[in-house]
Amino acid sequence: MIDGALPYLRCPVCRQGLKRDGNALRCPDRHSFDMARQGYADLTAGRMPHVGDTAEMVADREAFLAAGHYDFIADALAAATREAGLVVDAGTGTGHYLARVLDAAPRAFGLGLDVSKPALRRAARAHDRAAAVLTDLWRPLPLADGVADVVLNVFAPRNGAEFHRVLRPEGVLLVVTPGPDHLRELIDEHGLIHVDPDKAARVEEALGGHFRAGEAVALNRELELTAGEARTLIGMTPSARHVPVVEAAPGRVTASVVLTTYRPLGKALVDNSAQRLDTA
Repeated sequence: MIDGALPYLRCPVCRQGLKRDGNALRCPDRHSFDMARQGYADLTAGRMPHVGDTAEMVADREAFLAAGHYDFIADALAAATREAGLVVDAGTGTGHYLARVLDAAPRAFGLGLDVSKPALRRAARAHDRAAAVLTDLWRPLPLADGVADVVLNVFAPRNGAEFHRVLRPEGVLLVVTPGPDHLRELIDEHGLIHVDPDKAARVEEALGGHFRAGEAVALNRELELTAGEARTLIGMTPSARHVPVVEAAPGRVTASVVLTTYRPLGKALVDNSAQRLDTA
């Protein structure tokens, strides 16, 4: 579905529009970007310092999400985006949440962005009204200004300046972050990475100069997991890069996240905020 995304995409080199040319996307200056055979477009324009989730992490994530354990998160996102036009999922992973949002918004089109090729191979086929693009969220996004009605950001890096640029003035940014008790049983038992106690301050630092925080909703569930499901959950987290992914005991695991709605500040407010930082 990359053709449906072309009106919104921009060349990462010169910022001009892109057109399809066989298995490539090209701008008027003839900068060319490959289409992977799995359906996603590579708009990285250069070497990237990191490659995102591994194939094993992605496989675990797809299995765990397909089992419905995090449906309560997907349902909350879908309820908040029923009237959307373009939905950009920044850090889309397998495209699971984006697909659920599009199911609830029949007139919307989705664009999933991620740095992980294994994830994008799945995201590219997650929904018939979605496209997938390989890009680094820390860099300027290969999107035109003010095209998105909604930006989703679920357990992913937050680039406040770029999210603000690509959103319409009346658009909304939906951010899902882990709560203090998220996965605490597995963290305690297996030595996983703890939730950052300064998470709220870090999110504010990333977004506060560009967005105004609105409603924050705590979403909590007690998950009853088999040993295999618990192992899969460990395998899909960042801890999988640092600790052995071993069989875990079956039992109850706390899932606790916060869904916060952000509205973009006007340009004058953003400029004033940047000026204050420059003179601090």
